[in-house]
Amino acid sequence: MREKINQPLYYPLDEITANGTWITSQDKVSLWTIIRCNVLAGNIKAFSPYNVNNLFGKYDGDQLKYPIESGFPGGNFYTDSLYRESLTSYFGRLGEQSDIPLTDEFGEPRVITLANGDKTFEYEPRDTIWYTSKDIVQYRIKEDWIFDKNRSAIDRRIIAIAPVVLEKGVDANGNEIIVGVKELFWLYFPHMRYVLNNYNVYNERNDSQWMSFDDLFWKRRFSAVIYKESNTADRAIESYRTGVDALLEAEKIKEEIRTVESDVWQY
Repeated sequence: MREKINQPLYYPLDEITANGTWITSQDKVSLWTIIRCNVLAGNIKAFSPYNVNNLFGKYDGDQLKYPIESGFPGGNFYTDSLYRESLTSYFGRLGEQSDIPLTDEFGEPRVITLANGDKTFEYEPRDTIWYTSKDIVQYRIKEDWIFDKNRSAIDRRIIAIAPVVLEKGVDANGNEIIVGVKELFWLYFPHMRYVLNNYNVYNERNDSQWMSFDDLFWKRRFSAVIYKESNTADRAIESYRTGVDALLEAEKIKEEIRTVESDVWQY
């Protein structure tokens, strides 16, 4: 999202106030605002990036195998409490635990007994820190690149898209550090198109010519780097290349695709 060409997807930023009020721009919205609004309203189905029943499973949500669904038809974040509890873990993270215990009517700290018999103080529940537009650092896109021999052209079809945030941890000194990136969830792009057509994105080339988010993806008005291709070992580029070597490997894959197309015209 730091790249200039991708910033129409990133801006304008939304904000959540201390009392929980969600504030967005009145004219245009970011891609994350569209996703958040419509997933919570039940207009778009989200898929978990991993199998929630297997904590040691890998992130294979791009295959859209683990839908996050309401317990009844037509349910959404606002009408289904169980569905709301499930979605909360994908749209936010838990804040820091308070170090001030709750007190009883006499001003004494409350004590609770854990399942293993140990006793500890009772604290306020940890608040949920909701992800906003500024937290989204990239979007991962799954595509099919198809070579049409009849037209001698390469078609690109977007299959799924996933918002990505920074994954943070704590070092030995208690300071917050960045340990990597994390996919929040995956969305089936053909279903998203019905929603994206209803929102306009900023067109830096012509302020009077409106363009929908669906147009932006259809015209490929974004910059991206290949981070994985279909392969026998099902491994990403970062598993065997790092830094500049990873970028060169991505360009190598892209060049192989171009070679397939150009070879049609070579005799």
